[in-house]
Amino acid sequence: MNLNLTGVHLDITPAIREYVIVKLDRVNRHFDHVIDVNVVLSVDKLRHQIDATVHVRGKDIHAQAIEPDMYAAIDALADKLNRQILKYKEKLADHRCDRETLERSATAVQPSPAAE
Repeated sequence: MNLNLTGVHLDITPAIREYVIVKLDRVNRHFDHVIDVNVVLSVDKLRHQIDATVHVRGKDIHAQAIEPDMYAAIDALADKLNRQILKYKEKLADHRCDRETLERSATAVQPSPAAE
Protein backbone atom coordinates (compact mmCIF):
# COMPACT_ATOMS: atom_id res chain seq x y z
CA MET A 1 0.00 0.00 0.00
CA ASN A 2 1.41 3.37 -1.04
CA LEU A 3 0.51 6.22 1.28
CA ASN A 4 0.70 9.87 0.19
CA LEU A 5 0.24 12.44 2.95
CA THR A 6 -0.23 16.11 2.08
CA GLY A 7 -0.64 19.00 4.49
CA VAL A 8 -2.44 22.22 3.59
CA HIS A 9 -1.58 25.03 6.03
CA LEU A 10 -0.15 22.30 8.25
CA ASP A 11 3.24 20.73 8.86
CA ILE A 12 2.86 16.97 9.11
CA THR A 13 4.70 15.93 12.25
CA PRO A 14 6.04 12.40 12.74
CA ALA A 15 3.38 11.86 15.43
CA ILE A 16 0.53 12.73 13.04
CA ARG A 17 2.10 10.62 10.28
CA GLU A 18 2.39 7.61 12.60
CA TYR A 19 -1.19 8.07 13.87
CA VAL A 20 -2.54 8.13 10.29
CA ILE A 21 -0.53 5.02 9.39
CA VAL A 22 -1.82 3.13 12.45
CA LYS A 23 -5.44 4.09 11.75
CA LEU A 24 -5.27 3.27 8.03
CA ASP A 25 -3.60 -0.05 8.79
CA ARG A 26 -7.01 -1.24 9.99
CA VAL A 27 -8.39 -0.61 6.49
CA ASN A 28 -5.53 -2.59 4.98
CA ARG A 29 -6.18 -5.41 7.47
CA HIS A 30 -9.79 -5.76 6.28
CA PHE A 31 -9.04 -5.53 2.56
CA ASP A 32 -5.64 -6.58 1.18
CA HIS A 33 -6.11 -5.28 -2.37
CA VAL A 34 -5.50 -1.59 -1.60
CA ILE A 35 -3.25 -0.07 -4.26
CA ASP A 36 -2.65 3.38 -2.81
CA VAL A 37 -4.09 5.92 -0.40
CA ASN A 38 -3.99 9.71 -0.80
CA VAL A 39 -4.59 11.69 2.39
CA VAL A 40 -4.92 15.48 2.55
CA LEU A 41 -4.83 17.15 5.97
CA SER A 42 -5.88 20.79 6.12
CA VAL A 43 -6.45 23.40 8.82
CA ASP A 44 -8.61 26.53 8.60
CA LYS A 45 -8.73 28.35 11.93
CA LEU A 46 -10.52 25.90 14.25
CA ARG A 47 -11.68 23.54 11.50
CA HIS A 48 -9.49 20.49 10.93
CA GLN A 49 -10.38 18.60 7.77
CA ILE A 50 -9.02 15.35 6.43
CA ASP A 51 -9.80 13.84 3.03
CA ALA A 52 -8.74 10.38 1.91
CA THR A 53 -9.05 8.54 -1.35
CA VAL A 54 -8.40 4.79 -1.32
CA HIS A 55 -7.66 3.33 -4.73
CA VAL A 56 -8.61 -0.34 -5.06
CA ARG A 57 -8.89 -2.37 -8.22
CA GLY A 58 -11.92 -1.10 -10.10
CA LYS A 59 -12.98 1.60 -7.64
CA ASP A 60 -11.90 4.72 -5.78
CA ILE A 61 -13.32 5.12 -2.29
CA HIS A 62 -13.42 8.66 -0.88
CA ALA A 63 -14.14 9.86 2.64
CA GLN A 64 -13.95 13.21 4.41
CA ALA A 65 -14.07 14.20 8.07
CA ILE A 66 -14.22 17.64 9.70
CA GLU A 67 -13.63 18.01 13.44
CA PRO A 68 -12.28 20.65 15.83
CA ASP A 69 -9.30 18.37 16.62
CA MET A 70 -7.01 16.73 14.03
CA TYR A 71 -6.77 13.43 15.90
CA ALA A 72 -10.58 13.27 16.21
CA ALA A 73 -10.84 13.94 12.46
CA ILE A 74 -8.40 11.09 11.75
CA ASP A 75 -10.45 8.75 13.95
CA ALA A 76 -13.70 9.72 12.22
CA LEU A 77 -12.13 9.29 8.79
CA ALA A 78 -10.77 5.85 9.69
CA ASP A 79 -14.25 4.75 10.82
CA LYS A 80 -15.85 6.02 7.60
CA LEU A 81 -13.26 4.34 5.41
CA ASN A 82 -13.57 1.12 7.38
CA ARG A 83 -17.35 1.00 6.82
CA GLN A 84 -16.98 1.74 3.11
CA ILE A 85 -14.23 -0.87 2.62
CA LEU A 86 -16.27 -3.55 4.41
CA LYS A 87 -19.33 -2.68 2.29
CA TYR A 88 -17.26 -2.92 -0.89
CA LYS A 89 -15.73 -6.21 0.24
CA GLU A 90 -19.19 -7.68 0.95
CA LYS A 91 -20.41 -6.52 -2.44
CA LEU A 92 -17.48 -8.26 -4.15
CA ALA A 93 -18.15 -11.45 -2.21
CA ASP A 94 -21.86 -11.35 -3.12
CA HIS A 95 -21.09 -10.91 -6.81
CA ARG A 96 -18.66 -13.83 -6.80
CA CYS A 97 -21.15 -16.05 -5.03
CA ASP A 98 -23.98 -15.16 -7.45
CA ARG A 99 -21.84 -15.88 -10.51
CA GLU A 100 -20.85 -19.31 -9.19
CA THR A 101 -24.42 -20.31 -8.36
CA LEU A 102 -25.62 -19.14 -11.78
CA GLU A 103 -22.95 -21.22 -13.51
CA ARG A 104 -23.83 -24.28 -11.43
CA SER A 105 -27.56 -23.90 -12.11
CA ALA A 106 -26.96 -23.43 -15.85
CA THR A 107 -24.98 -26.67 -16.07
CA ALA A 108 -27.54 -28.54 -13.95
CA VAL A 109 -30.48 -27.51 -16.17
CA GLN A 110 -28.91 -28.66 -19.45
CA PRO A 111 -29.75 -32.30 -20.18
CA SER A 112 -26.85 -34.67 -20.61
CA PRO A 113 -26.28 -36.21 -24.09
CA ALA A 114 -26.71 -39.76 -22.66
CA ALA A 115 -30.31 -38.99 -21.61
CA GLU A 116 -31.48 -38.53 -25.19
